[in-house]
Amino acid sequence: MAKKVKDPGVGKSSNRYAKRFINQDGSFNIKHVNRPSSLSESYNYLISISWTKFFLWVILGYTLINSLFAIIYTFLGISNITESTGDVFKDFLNAFFFSAQTITTVGYGAMAPKGVIFGIISSFEALIGLLSFSFITGLLYGRFSKPRANIRFSSSVVVRKHNGMDCIMFRLMSRSANVMIRPKIEATLALSQEDKGKKFVNNFFSLKLERNSITYLPTTWTVVHPIDELSPLKKIDREELQNLKGEILILASYYDESFAQEVHQVHSYVLKNLKIDQRFVPAFHYDDEGHTILDHNNLDKTFASKSS
Repeated sequence: MAKKVKDPGVGKSSNRYAKRFINQDGSFNIKHVNRPSSLSESYNYLISISWTKFFLWVILGYTLINSLFAIIYTFLGISNITESTGDVFKDFLNAFFFSAQTITTVGYGAMAPKGVIFGIISSFEALIGLLSFSFITGLLYGRFSKPRANIRFSSSVVVRKHNGMDCIMFRLMSRSANVMIRPKIEATLALSQEDKGKKFVNNFFSLKLERNSITYLPTTWTVVHPIDELSPLKKIDREELQNLKGEILILASYYDESFAQEVHQVHSYVLKNLKIDQRFVPAFHYDDEGHTILDHNNLDKTFASKSS
C-alpha cells in the first residue's frame, strides 16, 4: 500500500486552478511580488541567462554608455575633440566613436581631448571602461565555471505494459558527449485533491522506481515506475490517470567530471500528458564496425505499442 510522504518543499496548499510546480525548462513556477532586489541578483541573472540574451545585454550596455558620453562631448563642444562638421548627427557619431576608443583604451590617435574638462571626462570614462570590462570578464568566467547539470529529459512520458504490469516510463540522456557518473533519480508524485472541507490540498507520494541509480550513463536511461501494490496509482485505471490533477516531480543528480562535483537538475511531468500504450523508439544502435550510434533526435519519439 502506498504511503504518503512529507511535503518535499513545494507546499501542501492548492486550488482548483493551480498549475504545475515545475516548468518544462526546470524552473519553479513561482511569481515573486514585493521582493527586494540587490546587486548580487543581477550577477546571478547574468550568469544564468542564455548566451544570446547575455551578449544582447552587453551590446546594449556598451551602446548606452557610449551614447551618454557622446551626448556630453557633443553638448560641451565637439571642437574640443575634433573639427566640427556643422552637422549635429555627424558630430554625435564622431563623439560616439571617440567615446568607444576611450572606453576600450584603444586610442587610434585621430581624435584626442583638448582642455582640462574634456581630459577629466575622458579619464573618468576610461576608468568606467576598465571596471566594465573587468565585470564582463568576471561574468564570462562565472558563466563557464558555474556548475550546471546537462541532462535532457524526454518530452514524452508513457504508460504501457512491462513485465506483466502497467508502468510509467520516461527517459533521459546527456546533452553532451560527457558520460554521466553514478546518475540517480528521485521521483515524487504530487496529487492535488479535494478534502472533506471542499478545499484542495497537495498529497505527496514517493514513487518506487525499478532502478533509481546506475553506475554510468553513456547513452539513454529509461526510468520505470511499476504500478504495483506499492504504487499510489494502483487502484486507478490507466484511462483515468490522465484525468488526475497530478505531477511527477523529479530530482536528478550525477557526478560531473568537468566541474569535479555532483550536479543536480529538476524536471516534472504532468499526468494529463501521459501517452497510453506507447513505446519509446530505440535511441541507439550499432554500425557495421560495432560502434554504438546514439541518435539524440530519437529521445522523444514514441510509437504505438500493443497492450499485453
